[in-house]
Amino acid sequence: MDTRDMDEGFGQARRPGRRPQVQLNLSPAKLMAVIVVIALIGFVGVAAMSGNLGFKVISAQEVGVKVNYVTGSKTVMNSPGVKIYLPFLENVFALDKTPQKFVMAGNRSTDDNRASLLTVRADDGSNFWFDTLEIQYELLPGRADQVLEDSGIGDAYQREWVRAYSRSILRDEFGRFDAVGVADPGNLRDAGSSSRTRLNELLEPHGIRIVQIVTETPSFDPAYEQAIEDRKVADQEVERLEVEVSRLMQDRERRLAAVDKVKEIERTQLEGDLVRLIKEAEKDRIRVEKSADAYRVEREAEGLAARDRMVFEAEGLTEKYTKEAEGLVARAEALERRGSVVVREALIEKLRRVRFTLIPYSKDPTPKRLEHIDARNPHQEGSDQ
Repeated sequence: MDTRDMDEGFGQARRPGRRPQVQLNLSPAKLMAVIVVIALIGFVGVAAMSGNLGFKVISAQEVGVKVNYVTGSKTVMNSPGVKIYLPFLENVFALDKTPQKFVMAGNRSTDDNRASLLTVRADDGSNFWFDTLEIQYELLPGRADQVLEDSGIGDAYQREWVRAYSRSILRDEFGRFDAVGVADPGNLRDAGSSSRTRLNELLEPHGIRIVQIVTETPSFDPAYEQAIEDRKVADQEVERLEVEVSRLMQDRERRLAAVDKVKEIERTQLEGDLVRLIKEAEKDRIRVEKSADAYRVEREAEGLAARDRMVFEAEGLTEKYTKEAEGLVARAEALERRGSVVVREALIEKLRRVRFTLIPYSKDPTPKRLEHIDARNPHQEGSDQ
């Protein structure tokens, strides 16, 4: 466009009663450049209005998920920094990965992480409640894509999953105990641990993990509170008695150990004495055996000597009495040969030794018998001859 044309145009514009006309003569390249600039400006404006500027800043407390709208793929970005993406074709969503607290307290829910207090029916039929119960949970950064798919963008995961599962599981696990048993700190820990395990089995597929369940001592009706207090006192007394029993058992073991030690010493002494006595008895046995052997040898020698002596005497007596028997046999044979003469000789020999005393008178004028009186015994009656 030359200066004359412009002057004519401006001149016509200055004329009254006529509209100004601007005529621009652009080359195709310049026109294309203008269109591209206008398109870029419009694209940036639309991107700015929609929030898709092609970059996203991920802080250290966040985890990013890049979504490709064309392929449908998701990429987890766990490191902080500026993340670049293609607007309208891709997008990056940031999720909070800081630890969260879901609190059950009070009579109503006030926000996503706060619900009314937990009331539980105990195993014995009584009711108890926790004035405050805190569940600490967090998003699993490695499964942020699953969190985005199941819960949506932003803090949506904080509104759904923990609230949905926690109350029923906690009631189930804490309700396994009676009013007295649930007051035991050990049972509270066990119930909290089992509740955390069961909740993680349900929540980890959705990219959420329970870190810890913090419970206070449960509250009961006044009657149950008194019963629990009495039970605690009784348990303390039982523990005291158990300690006393343990002390007595230890004292018993100590005394038994002392007695065993004394008995062991005595047993050792007795075993020593027994060994000594056995050795002495063995010596006595050997001595007695030797003495018995000597005595046996002596007695055998004496017996043999006596036997020899007796045999000798028997032989002598045998010879003597044999000779006497032979003499008697000879005499008997002689007497047998002589017959009654020997008898008369013997009678005469006997009468020869008899002394006769004769009385020169006769008591009987016609004696028919003869009497004599032994002079050696004058008082003896006379015998008939």
